[in-house]
Amino acid sequence: MDMGLNNKTALVTGSTKGIGKAIAIELAKEGVHVLINGRNYEEVERTVNEMKSDFPATSPQNATADIVDIGQREALFDKYPNIDILVNNMGIYEIKQYDDVDDEVWEKYFRTNVLSANGLSKFYLPKMLKNDYGRIIFIASEEAIMPSGLMPQYCMTKSMLLSLSKSLSKLTIGTEVTVNTIMPGPTLSENVHQIIAGMYPNEDMTFSEKEKEFMTTNLPQSEIQRFIKPIEIGRLTAFVCSPYASAFKGSPIRMDGGMVPTIF
Repeated sequence: MDMGLNNKTALVTGSTKGIGKAIAIELAKEGVHVLINGRNYEEVERTVNEMKSDFPATSPQNATADIVDIGQREALFDKYPNIDILVNNMGIYEIKQYDDVDDEVWEKYFRTNVLSANGLSKFYLPKMLKNDYGRIIFIASEEAIMPSGLMPQYCMTKSMLLSLSKSLSKLTIGTEVTVNTIMPGPTLSENVHQIIAGMYPNEDMTFSEKEKEFMTTNLPQSEIQRFIKPIEIGRLTAFVCSPYASAFKGSPIRMDGGMVPTIF
């Protein structure tokens, strides 16, 4: 299906691995020129070269920046002042007990997972409104509406993104600009793959068997009983970026594998 995104330009934050890279790939498949972002120049450049090789009809660019740093964000704005699509994917997470989360940790997660995305949105949204076209997508989590209690500092920020998305969407009334949030469930990123493989060192077990054992023991509420593939999130994101999704406005869009047991 042609998503109608050919020759659009997208900035995908945290796009050298995991969900962010999968989103970048799926957008490039649709002819989008993707600005690859990460903090490590070599990792970003390596990803850019992969994209150039795999999608030669597009022009991926190196957008190295620590977007939490205001100065580096402003340098990024100077280099890439105009985009059609912003995917706020970059974020941090870590299992922590509530008693171990001090004010410094709360502030770090707020700056990293919320303020950085807000800073990018605040710069690019007015330009999108002026052009009467644009897409802003926040990547949240099922933890935004179903906190497990294992990562309170993370869950708090993901819930904030739902509210921020809805507030920004109110500014797009009557335009072809949309602001939405995608909430993935447990996803098989590179880090998760390593963690699961390390939890079951039995070499006779295939990874699929290890994955099934983990899901049965730790995530029995998952209805798919496997991790979501990053490509699945990437494809959904490409659709939400497309003209076919123009009626999604301030929407929390769930792809959680059935993790959330409620209707709303």
